[in-house]
Amino acid sequence: MIQRSSARRRAAATAAAVCALAVTLAGCGGTTKKDTDNSGKADSGSQAKANPDAPLKKGLKLAFLPKQINNPYLKILDTSGIGAAREFGGKGKEVGPSDASASSQVSYINTLVQQRQDAILIAANDPNAVCGPLKQAMKKNIKVVAYDSDTAPACRQLFINQAGSEEIGRSQVQHLAKQLDYKGEIAILSATQNATNQNTWIGFMKDELKKPAYKNMKLVKTVYGDDDDQKSFQETQGLLKAYPKLKGIISPTTVGIAAAARYISDSSYKGKVVLNGLGTPNQMRKYVKDGTVEQFALWDPKKLGYLGSYAAAALASGQITGAEGEKFKAGKLGEYTVGKKGEVILGPPTVFDKSNIDKFHF
Repeated sequence: MIQRSSARRRAAATAAAVCALAVTLAGCGGTTKKDTDNSGKADSGSQAKANPDAPLKKGLKLAFLPKQINNPYLKILDTSGIGAAREFGGKGKEVGPSDASASSQVSYINTLVQQRQDAILIAANDPNAVCGPLKQAMKKNIKVVAYDSDTAPACRQLFINQAGSEEIGRSQVQHLAKQLDYKGEIAILSATQNATNQNTWIGFMKDELKKPAYKNMKLVKTVYGDDDDQKSFQETQGLLKAYPKLKGIISPTTVGIAAAARYISDSSYKGKVVLNGLGTPNQMRKYVKDGTVEQFALWDPKKLGYLGSYAAAALASGQITGAEGEKFKAGKLGEYTVGKKGEVILGPPTVFDKSNIDKFHF
């Protein structure tokens, strides 16, 4: 009996030693290196090898998922992207929620995964709320491209950015400061509290304001209009009543700046409070011409949607994987290079004023 027990103990000890050694090699009911990689980061397709000479596949299905379906800026962008898909023999569509809440896009992603789209292009309302379903999409070899507003980098292969985020954020402050002669209280009218692009830009705005040149300027409040016209209008009204010494407002959202301009144009603040930010020429034309707004900026959303469509097609066709340094051709826009963390930059924004606004129609 004692001999059998000892034998069993020796056998168990031997098995434990073998298992301990095996864990370092391939696992013994434990975690392998492959398991760690899969759980620690999204299956972004980075293990695949790019073939830059591969032709764009025909019949690709691309789905554009904006922050909200009725956003006029994103409508321009998505329509252009859908048109670009037709150029290379693909088919695009736009789907999305009517509100811009953090979780509103999740059910749409799940549906698109079930429909087996070749690529999902998303302007994220929240960088993390959409990550779970997007990772599931990538595991099923559906390519994920963020555009305009990024997801967490692990949840997509590419991010199509309008311009460098730092350039956008700092330039907003720089433009307003010149108009205010670098003096006075200012406020920010943003979109949603969780919008990745808005928060990134605002971070650079605040950092820019720390410079000695802005010592006589003070950011008193950041408010959120949720990319809703009426709420943005009301937030503008609230800012001006709460801060009677307010001299300037930055609104880095097309919905927000248009709503703020509408309020200021019919109020006693016209000509007294400077409004700057990001808007479309068609929305802002009348406010520039009636003197409510001197200038504002934006890139061409048509080009951004066009670029996003070709980038998604390059991913889905195997021309690129999203690794830094890879190159692809975006139709009539020419060649682009993938940067750090999968970022592809369209180019610098255009500043619009009375001298040039009639040259642009979007």
